[in-house]
Amino acid sequence: MSFERVGLRPADILLPAAGVRPETWACIACDQYTSEPAYWEAAEAVVGDAPSALRLILPECYLAESAGRIPRIHAAMARYLEEGLLTAAVRQGFVLCERRTPAGTRLGLVGAVDLEDYSFDREARPLIRPTEQTIASRLPPRLAIRRGAPVELTHIMILLDDPERTVLEPLQARKETLRKLYDFELMQRGGHLRGYAVEDAESLGQVDAALNALLDRLIAETGEETPMLLAVGDGNHSLATAKAAWEEIRPTLTEAERAVHPARYALCEIVNIHDEALLFEPIHRIVTGADRAAMRADWEAWSAARGMALVAAEDVPEEQQAHRFRMLSADGEEAVAVLRPEGAIPCATIQLWLDDYLRRHPEAAIDYIHGEGSLRALARREGSVAFLLPPIDKGSFFRDVTALGVLPRKTFSMGEADEKRFYMEAKRI
Repeated sequence: MSFERVGLRPADILLPAAGVRPETWACIACDQYTSEPAYWEAAEAVVGDAPSALRLILPECYLAESAGRIPRIHAAMARYLEEGLLTAAVRQGFVLCERRTPAGTRLGLVGAVDLEDYSFDREARPLIRPTEQTIASRLPPRLAIRRGAPVELTHIMILLDDPERTVLEPLQARKETLRKLYDFELMQRGGHLRGYAVEDAESLGQVDAALNALLDRLIAETGEETPMLLAVGDGNHSLATAKAAWEEIRPTLTEAERAVHPARYALCEIVNIHDEALLFEPIHRIVTGADRAAMRADWEAWSAARGMALVAAEDVPEEQQAHRFRMLSADGEEAVAVLRPEGAIPCATIQLWLDDYLRRHPEAAIDYIHGEGSLRALARREGSVAFLLPPIDKGSFFRDVTALGVLPRKTFSMGEADEKRFYMEAKRI
């Protein structure tokens, strides 16, 4: 097999032991509900004294308590391993996940990505690339956890552009031949999670061949020796942390040790961007301390000065290239379009102007909002101007990331908070 070409590897994957209830083990990604401690308090109530992934992560809601929580995390990891509460469930294989949410059943393949094939340097062109800019200030708490951790859990979801559905879907078609690992309801509206071991030679060979065929197609299409095969959808900063930790360890090892050291590989879930149950939603913008008419006039003048034109959307035929938005406020809303847009995608076009506007108007502030309903409710507040962004085009997503290097911050969200990845699998590092 030639998995080394594609940046993804089978791994020794750990799961909670047979006596541990998965309903209390699995918990949602640490970067969700960051302003809602009530969610995490409810999770604590569900878990009680039971062994749980909740004891092995630092919810970002509690980042201010890092100094006290991180030693307890490391101690819990060591205890779970010593007491056999976290055990090897798959040897040199993958886990096929089926996650049922209101959007449908989403497929994923949990395995290890090679950090030598990934970089968060926006000038780099490796096989595995981030989709958003990495903010260095967000790495230290994560690095502090990883440096002393014997295991890692993952909420990283990496996207694969597989319109013909050649990698994951054939595994699902033959799932009855695979060993079932878990099948349970997730806590707090998380939906249902089912997992199967992908460890037989036939299944591994199918994944290997399909990934290599996708890579060969991309090389032919782009002319690049290392085109972007995998794009980080969720967990950009967690994967960047794994890379930073590996770069600290790497110089201390021999070449032979580097090839097999577990810290070189990060556990992730691979998801096909064309999965109908994977909802891509734009992240909208709202500015407070502003007036809609004044902002529209500013946007119009700013655009004109840069060779663009901001006009009423009804004046632009649907077939004409333009970036379209809706502006909302307490006194109404309007549809606008930017002709000859400067950005490669709508989010880039509007963010360029908003960044400049906020520099010139320190009295204003911006927030990033998930969901049209929430945005419309906030827009009714006096002194607020909201910007409803158009839907994300999955078909052009990989091309957009390749063209831009990284997308503007807060471009998209993969589903609602409850649909984000739950921690279940683990790997030694």
